[in-house]
Amino acid sequence: MVQRLTYRRQCRYNTKSNKQRIVKTPGGKLTYQAVKKASKGPKCGDCGKALIGLPRLRPMEYRRLKNREKRVSRAYGGSRCAKCVRTRIVRAFLIEEQKCVKQVLAEKLQQAKEPKTKSKKSK
Repeated sequence: MVQRLTYRRQCRYNTKSNKQRIVKTPGGKLTYQAVKKASKGPKCGDCGKALIGLPRLRPMEYRRLKNREKRVSRAYGGSRCAKCVRTRIVRAFLIEEQKCVKQVLAEKLQQAKEPKTKSKKSK
């Protein structure tokens, strides 16, 4: 016949936070063992992919970690994945390049206008 089991904690209902596992003790008895919730782990803020190099822990356990264990040694480490950081850097570089190109074109246009205005005045 199957052994009857009772919860070992205060909560007596089968809720999300009260999941149990049946374990056989060395004495041959069956008992309940509390199971912790599985965590989803950290995700990239831009693309939503899981971040590699970081542990999958519950929020309270993250607070107990050291700072070096919570992030990766890179810009935006622990917040964005490497691919998203690369695209951010490239985008910023291209925007700066575009500003430089606009400035050079504006200078060339200014220089092209100056000789024309001088030639009109001389006539």
